[in-house]
Amino acid sequence: MKIGFIGLGNMAKAMIGGMLAKGVAKPEEILGFAKTEKTRQDVKEKYGIQILEDNAAVAALADALILAVKPQMFGEVIRQIKDAVREDTLVVSIAAGKTIVQMEESFGKKIKLVRCMPNTPAMVGEGCSGVCRNELVEDKEMEQCMELLGSFGIAEEVPERLMDAVVGVSGSSPAFVFMFLEALADGAVKAGMPRAQAYRFAAQTVLGSAKLMLETGKHPGELKDMVCSPGGTTIEGVEALEKRGFRSAVMTAVDACVKKSENM
Repeated sequence: MKIGFIGLGNMAKAMIGGMLAKGVAKPEEILGFAKTEKTRQDVKEKYGIQILEDNAAVAALADALILAVKPQMFGEVIRQIKDAVREDTLVVSIAAGKTIVQMEESFGKKIKLVRCMPNTPAMVGEGCSGVCRNELVEDKEMEQCMELLGSFGIAEEVPERLMDAVVGVSGSSPAFVFMFLEALADGAVKAGMPRAQAYRFAAQTVLGSAKLMLETGKHPGELKDMVCSPGGTTIEGVEALEKRGFRSAVMTAVDACVKKSENM
């Protein structure tokens, strides 16, 4: 299978790195093109993939074509490749807010189309991708696609009506987690801890907490209660967060992302 990438930015590089690391593709099976010569050369040197002369060339040769471009560039890229995409090509888009119907209209024809929303932790092999497809994508093709997308984290198929929720809960939320990490570290610095050490303590705690929830399958409320000893330090901190609307603020942030995605 030839896997084509249009756009070779951070997300595309994360995906390529994951595919190569997991052995689901070899360097010679991956094709790509990017707007700048520097990006093309950097990716070729790092991953050893084939760099072609333009987007249309990638589209013509790819069996699975991944559109790793920003939503504002989507229309221009589609115009360049729509006549080159074959009938049997599986097209995977990671453009936020672009629905399957919108993409089909841009191509001006029915194509095998998968819509995917990955996130930046894919860069370290811990991504989370929500995925949906149109009716032309067969189950076997979807299995192959999910294997590719699962090479840099977890990938789950969802109804398209939930893709905007995926943007809020995983696509955009790493930024919220980083803000939380920074705030945790700031609190430790205020208490006298060196900043570099504070970042390590905060990051490892968030990493371990997430892993604990995933591996035990316990409800996050139950895990929270396990930390909150009667009359202890943790319940004091929980009360402080509740007084300042912590949960409401997070829910409002997710809702803002969902609404923005719906209107892109």
